[in-house]
Amino acid sequence: MSDGARPAPGQRTPESAARSAVVIGGGLAGITAALALADAGVRVALLEGRPRLGGLAFSFQRGELTVDNGQHVYLRCCTAYRWFLDRIEGAALAPLQDRLDVPVVDLAKPEGRRLGRLRRDPLPVPLHLGRSLAAYPHLSLAERASVGRAALALKGLDLADPTLDTQDFGSWLAAHGQSARAIEALWDLVGVATLNAVAGDSSLGLAAMVFKTGLLSDPGAADIGWAHVPLGELHDRLARRALDSAGVRTEVRSRVTSVSAMENGGWCVEVPGERIKTDAVVLAVSQREAYELLPPGALDAPERLLEIGTAPILNVHVVYDRKVLARPFFAALGTPVQWVFDRTHASGLRSGQYLALSQSAAQDDIDLPVAELRARYVPELEKLLPGTRGAVIEDFFVTRERTATFAPTPGVGRLRPGARTKASGLYLAGAWTATGWPATMESAVRSGVSAADAALRALGRPRPSRLFAFEEAA
Repeated sequence: MSDGARPAPGQRTPESAARSAVVIGGGLAGITAALALADAGVRVALLEGRPRLGGLAFSFQRGELTVDNGQHVYLRCCTAYRWFLDRIEGAALAPLQDRLDVPVVDLAKPEGRRLGRLRRDPLPVPLHLGRSLAAYPHLSLAERASVGRAALALKGLDLADPTLDTQDFGSWLAAHGQSARAIEALWDLVGVATLNAVAGDSSLGLAAMVFKTGLLSDPGAADIGWAHVPLGELHDRLARRALDSAGVRTEVRSRVTSVSAMENGGWCVEVPGERIKTDAVVLAVSQREAYELLPPGALDAPERLLEIGTAPILNVHVVYDRKVLARPFFAALGTPVQWVFDRTHASGLRSGQYLALSQSAAQDDIDLPVAELRARYVPELEKLLPGTRGAVIEDFFVTRERTATFAPTPGVGRLRPGARTKASGLYLAGAWTATGWPATMESAVRSGVSAADAALRALGRPRPSRLFAFEEAA
């Protein structure tokens, strides 16, 4: 080829009818799209600007610790992410609970009476949560009854109704008899962690999707899973091995500078020192990066991508010289602390205990100095966990993701584009695209599935059956 360009690895002559694709972005969306395309016989190059794969769900070294940038969990209803784990042969490293069980500690109550639990029974929906809700000590009897009525009303909402996206979840809850306490102790307990926003700042459409799918669709839908190894083991090492086995050319530290259409209908992707000509391109990057790389005319209103706001997540990491927490995780009320996870084993810590605090919707804390965050959160842990009061803190640090997710505000639905663009052969992927899900690992994988599906149809390639076996993820 002229001008120093060369095909994606393995691309054959036009006579052989081989088709090629370049996937830009090595997060979960990009990895999924690359695997799906390669599984269908497409020659794929995956280009990632960072020195690793995994996007915003990654690990790094801090001395002898292997640290996740943030605590990530998924639910049994996350069928696409579960497929992803199976595809990279990592499912056993991120197991699900046998049955939903969330310890909830309310700091406003006296010691000895602070623990409540949200768990399910082996009964059909909605009876599976009935006993747990009836005994939930953090709500009054009247509030528990009102929660049940609101849940039934929520179950009746039509997720295809576009007007849901124009309303906020908090106002809907208030209109359905939910007290401020019920919102704090139940709806936001779940919603903030999944939506990265409080109810008043969340689209009713996205919130209804979360609660209907997670709590009101199947008895086991909300069972929680999380990685028992560093995220980098899954999203970088195992993902890279799967990509290599599929024949994908994977390049890290390879930042794309431009994407342009060629006269013959193909595409040219430029990175420093190289121009790759290809049949299809998947942009699996953030909405701002997609805006910067989109060629003119690819979307009717590309500036809408810049209107999709972002929301931060703060993670506070504390290493103690002894064990201070007996359970793998818990959620908290009456304190700035939201969710606390034991990361000791996963990090490789050999003595003591390593706790990670996951703080969603962290607009007020995200830019505070480490010393202020330590002064804020260490005393709260001492109130929540008596064992910390005599323990020595051997390390304290924070990780900040200022643009961790898109903000699920009312009206965001009209801003999220689908996988197809107006430019033939150019597709979008990312948790921020129109998957119907909030910004989760599940949404990222689903977006990669959708982009690959659209590209395969255009390229005339068969859909790989093992990817599309779970039709709800397509």
